[in-house]
Amino acid sequence: MISMMSTQLRVAVVQFAPKLGQVQANIAKARELCKGLNPRSVDLLCFPEMVFSGYVFPDTAAITPYLEHPYTGPTPTFCAELARSLECFVVAGYPEKLEPHEHAPPLGGSNLSFHQPRIGANSAVMYGPTGERIGAYRKTNLYKLDLPWAVPGSGFTTMTLPHPLGPTTLAICNDLNVQDPAVWESLEDGPYELARYCMRSGTRLLILLNAWLHPDEDGEESDADSADYTTLGQNEDTDEMEPSWEVMKYWAMRLNPLWTTIPEKATHSNEKKPDECKIPKELLVVVCNRFGNEGGNRFAGSSVLMSLRRGSGRPRLLHMMGQREEGVGLWTANMAVH
Repeated sequence: MISMMSTQLRVAVVQFAPKLGQVQANIAKARELCKGLNPRSVDLLCFPEMVFSGYVFPDTAAITPYLEHPYTGPTPTFCAELARSLECFVVAGYPEKLEPHEHAPPLGGSNLSFHQPRIGANSAVMYGPTGERIGAYRKTNLYKLDLPWAVPGSGFTTMTLPHPLGPTTLAICNDLNVQDPAVWESLEDGPYELARYCMRSGTRLLILLNAWLHPDEDGEESDADSADYTTLGQNEDTDEMEPSWEVMKYWAMRLNPLWTTIPEKATHSNEKKPDECKIPKELLVVVCNRFGNEGGNRFAGSSVLMSLRRGSGRPRLLHMMGQREEGVGLWTANMAVH
């Protein structure tokens, strides 16, 4: 019999409304919001997708001035300094400048935005408590606003981090959705690429860095948002200092295999699927989103910490922020440890 004990994970998520193209002003804002944090007061500090550049760039020419070197750009430099001063892990999204051999040809077609070469990646970088670079990730499932300039990543990856984080998967926004050319089949079958990956890899902590649009803005949602999925027992609230329940329900639904009720026939089966021994009983999900407006697009905020327990039949919301709540969410959660 495997004994279980729990330990606390301390997470901070930074939620605000970056100004498009105002990198240094956005960094100054982030620094101001984090000034109340003390060294060793958190284990993990998260910033959203493309947090300092802003997100809505129409084409390669527009974003080129804001593409960053993956080691020396403004975002990696800021994260390294903050991680060192707070003695914690820091992760943030940024537009990465690719080496020439990594560039991709234009997508082409009738849209003029697709007639320029793709020379960047929608990326994330993580630094550790001594300011060392821990790892990086490039968004695999690009959203329509990424397509004119970004090259997709090569797939999900998991980092083995020290206690209390453990096996950690980093993903970015639309990675949560169905990947082309696949299409939504059903609530039971999905497909659920990110959730299934987390199960196979033994992920204990999933970090999602988002620039997720409000439901009214044709956001990063698939046709599945109309499915009859399990609700979280709340109605959408028009008070924008409240979270968007619709958005959080959608995020949880896209991770359905990690918490849905396991059919009785499966629980009594003696046949184990490959890698089943890796599947964690419980997984923590940190979703760090932004709010504000860019080019007519409104972002949803509503950053959240969820606990997904396999077979429980519903997700558990532990902490959350409002749609337009600015600040740092300081959250703790118990993580089961074998």
